[in-house]
Amino acid sequence: MPNHIDFTSWLETHDQPFAVIDESFRIVAVNRAYEVAYHVHADDVVGRNCYKVSHHHDHPCFEHGEECPHRQVFEGQERRSCLHTHFDGRGATRWVRVTGHRLTADGGATFLGEGMCEIAAQDHDLERSPDGPRMVGRTPIFLAMVERLEHAAATTSPVLIQGETGTGKELAAAFIHRQSERRDKPFICLDCTTLTESLFESEVFGHERGSFTGSVGSRNGLFELADGGTLFLDEIGEMPLATQAKLLRVLETHEFRRVGGEATRRVDVRVVCATNRSLWECVHASTFREDLYYRIACFTIHAPPLRERLDDLPLLAAELVATLPPVAGGRAVTVTPEAIALLQRHTFPGNIRELRNLLQVAAATCGCNRIDADAIEQVVARFEAWRAPLDPPRPAHAAATSATVVAPDQGDPPSIAEVERRYIAELLDRYHGHRRRVADALGISERTLYRRLKDYGLR
Repeated sequence: MPNHIDFTSWLETHDQPFAVIDESFRIVAVNRAYEVAYHVHADDVVGRNCYKVSHHHDHPCFEHGEECPHRQVFEGQERRSCLHTHFDGRGATRWVRVTGHRLTADGGATFLGEGMCEIAAQDHDLERSPDGPRMVGRTPIFLAMVERLEHAAATTSPVLIQGETGTGKELAAAFIHRQSERRDKPFICLDCTTLTESLFESEVFGHERGSFTGSVGSRNGLFELADGGTLFLDEIGEMPLATQAKLLRVLETHEFRRVGGEATRRVDVRVVCATNRSLWECVHASTFREDLYYRIACFTIHAPPLRERLDDLPLLAAELVATLPPVAGGRAVTVTPEAIALLQRHTFPGNIRELRNLLQVAAATCGCNRIDADAIEQVVARFEAWRAPLDPPRPAHAAATSATVVAPDQGDPPSIAEVERRYIAELLDRYHGHRRRVADALGISERTLYRRLKDYGLR
């Protein structure tokens, strides 16, 4: 490279976004692909620190616990690759794999060359579930999952997503569908906990008119509805063994018959499964078929629990409250930094679903558009009063199991799921069982409300 270190011509040989950074984290040059991809002009970023431009940090990324190719390359490594969250000129989140290269100019000056490859779509392209929230985050463990999802989307193999309850496995499955070649075809969800063995064939394979009492017409099953697209089987570990055998057959042959029908039907469906169990342990316990396990677990992905990505909590909270209905005056609900700091002290056994439930209850009861630490404490205190006459006292040393705030010597508070159950029960009483009004008050869909009523045994 020339002595005056003009990188312009060399940079334009790269089709992917590329930046050159000096030892002081200062951006020396970017190529045209970088400008286009991140909606910036070179004059706006050259001369500024990379962590301020791309990450909105006041200090280098490694000081925030993130991997830093800059630091590693300048410490002697020739090449280093890691995952990063970038913010473009429009403020959108971009997930990229950054590969750092050691560059040495004539005269001995050393620079970092950063090649950037997008591993996921932009924010507005991320798949939303029917309930609203998107996948958001910037921690390394989250970015690693996103990259894995991106790789899965590029294949046609069955996918198994494993993770604790409430970690967003349906959103992950929807993301795979959105990024795959099947994106323009249906994405159909089936909660395996809701179907009995007797209903499975009718729901999944469909039925012909008169095939059983009450079947006044023929009906397409879920495999037909998902033809050409993706069928998401949630909590597949709950499926009875007899039903597993029927599912295995259609996965192997892509053929089935409707209940009461004689014609063999063939479909092209990609199956994505999810479970909160260890399916391999279920195989050893003889509660899950080994042949079905190998059929669905071609590509396995781990959805990390919230306690392993607490640094994502500010983004998650902002995303979750953004799906809540505006308060009086049309103002959006916000969460204060003090409330976030308080929430980050907890481990959330119910994961993102527990966080969402807590924020929903706090937003609905705080009487304003601002959820602060006091608002969260007041919501918990309110449900503590409800708990007192219902539950026997527990030892003060018992371990807490939910993301709540409790004064010393008060014993364990109820889980957020129990808090939500009681709150929904109160809303049902307040609105005289009107489900639509209850769903609106909670800021969720009727579909989600019905599922929670079933989970909580409320009718």
